Amino acid sequence: MKLSALIAKIEPHERRAFVLAFACNFMLLGSYYILRPVRDAMSTVLGVQELPNVYLGTLFLTLLASPVFAWLMDTFKVSRVLPGVFAFLIVDLLGFYVWLSAGPMGYGLAVAFYWWFSVVNLFMISVFFSLMVDTFTSTQATRLMPMIAAGGSLGAIAGPGLASVFATRVGVGGLLLMAAAGLGLVIVLVLALIREKRRLQAAHVETQASTIDHQLNGTLFDGFRATFTSRYHVSQALFIMLMTWIATIGYFLQTEMIARVFTGLSERTQALANIDVVVNLCSAIVAMFGVSRFIARFGVTGGLIINPFLMVISFALMALSPTLLMLQAMQALRRVSQYAIARPCREICFTVVDQESRYKTKNFIDTVVYRFGDLASAWMQKGMGLLGFGMTATLGLGIIASGLWALNARSLGRQYEQRRAK
Repeated sequence: MKLSALIAKIEPHERRAFVLAFACNFMLLGSYYILRPVRDAMSTVLGVQELPNVYLGTLFLTLLASPVFAWLMDTFKVSRVLPGVFAFLIVDLLGFYVWLSAGPMGYGLAVAFYWWFSVVNLFMISVFFSLMVDTFTSTQATRLMPMIAAGGSLGAIAGPGLASVFATRVGVGGLLLMAAAGLGLVIVLVLALIREKRRLQAAHVETQASTIDHQLNGTLFDGFRATFTSRYHVSQALFIMLMTWIATIGYFLQTEMIARVFTGLSERTQALANIDVVVNLCSAIVAMFGVSRFIARFGVTGGLIINPFLMVISFALMALSPTLLMLQAMQALRRVSQYAIARPCREICFTVVDQESRYKTKNFIDTVVYRFGDLASAWMQKGMGLLGFGMTATLGLGIIASGLWALNARSLGRQYEQRRAK
């Protein structure tokens, strides 16, 4: 059996678009994961007790950025905004490099970078997948999205791998420049994907019918309005919020334990990067060789449910054995199932909505709702700590949230199937 047949069925007219999408996600996640351990290491400078306050600032900045993005989509052609987002990020990284070079790491720089990255990381990933669901139909996405996600997972191996190797050699400043170079290649690939979408439409082969050579029509708050006036979008928003609840619980525990074990910023960055390498290697393998067949067998609904189902089991096991090793295993399982299975299935759900929702509503859910889930979970955990509740109560909260997440995932999957059947 050919490797291509083992991985996924790719039609001849889709090959160029698929290769470009795969490569673009590889470079995007590679750059992202060079920066992620830097952000996470800076959170150890702030301390876990400061994270709820930092999350509040992150949500506030995200609330400002979301309508700005909507305004850009309404003012300029979509084909110009998409590469422009990544050009803006490159300029920002060069600015942080200059700031870091001017003196030693301080609290102000740590907070600023944490806020910046925590806002833009969601935007850049959301922008990329908006282009994907605006290029591939639901039928195509079911076959191709897991492999495109695998490209990101491979990039997420290369990124922390480079960070782990070079963190102590070139320092944090050098990592910022490496990420900026990677985003430069992302711009090239995004422009190529835009041209390929035009070519597919001109050839009258299967692709989304929408054009990106125009600006979207509407207001700054269309994404907010659509999210809360559509049952389908409400389900999507609940899915992402409950997912972030689970992720934030694990992130708090991880941040506290890493801060105890490692003292230097570079060492913490290296340790976090090593964890990312393992997680993303497993994610790439699962996405390449298992997800397409899993979706074919159990549908998108099954792909959405598997992540919360596994987390119910993981939190229960963590409650029985609250050790660092068990925490690492739980985090690895959560992230692998989220990145390799839940993520592509959730993106597929946006292929059956209108173009404005693919950019505006999706962006609002991917950023504002995501960060609201972060903040709600962070303050819930801080409140539980002030009231004297320990790890057992936190893990119990994780079990309850995972159960609600599973019910929501089932509802979202059924609504997607109904929309696709129309």
